[in-house]
Amino acid sequence: MESSASAPSAPERYPRVAGPMHTILVLAVFGGWAFWHKISAGQSSGGADPHRVRYYLVTILFEWLLVALVVAGVRRSGGSALIVFGEHWRSGWQVLRDIGIAIGFWIAAAMILWGFGWLLRVAEVGRTVSRLPQRGIELTFWIALSVTAGICEEAIFRGYLQRQFMALTKSAPAGILLSAAAFGAAHAYQGFRMTILIAVYGAMFGILAYWRGSVRPGMIAHAWQDSLNGVLAMLMRQ
Repeated sequence: MESSASAPSAPERYPRVAGPMHTILVLAVFGGWAFWHKISAGQSSGGADPHRVRYYLVTILFEWLLVALVVAGVRRSGGSALIVFGEHWRSGWQVLRDIGIAIGFWIAAAMILWGFGWLLRVAEVGRTVSRLPQRGIELTFWIALSVTAGICEEAIFRGYLQRQFMALTKSAPAGILLSAAAFGAAHAYQGFRMTILIAVYGAMFGILAYWRGSVRPGMIAHAWQDSLNGVLAMLMRQ
């Protein structure tokens, strides 16, 4: 008969990384940010000057401040920032391995998202192109924003929220789906269909993080995808 020591309980398998009130605070802050995005996107689509560089800088600042809030909650519970950022690379081989995983994931995710986008008819939905860079200086700040989003959003949604939701539900699939739903809701300003598509993307990032046991490959793929969107927007304008 198998001993209880060889079969960890659900709380041990899916431990909390911070208190529940801290998670509610993080979700509330992100909810307020998403609401501001919705209002801001509506003003831009209505013809107002989007002030792109200022928008990029404000977003960069907000995401790092939210990461600081997340890390503070984790440390208050006795954990390390490495819980949400992933363990340090200890060799060049580990770096190359995660880059390779990120490339493979990005290719597979692109094909899957294309299929979901076709089913959802996302191409027929107006996208928030007003936020994409249109000049060289804007592209520079856009890439900085993309790297920030790759690091911060993967740390927040996959490194922190996904772990918290797993601890709450005692289930990895449920934790991944709840984190993906939160990720989609944070981008609700892009429209209902895009929100669904982004939630699907978030679920794929969640599966990757759970399988790899690290958010590092997701950070690389996320930053690359967002940066590429800005570069392609510039090329199309030219």
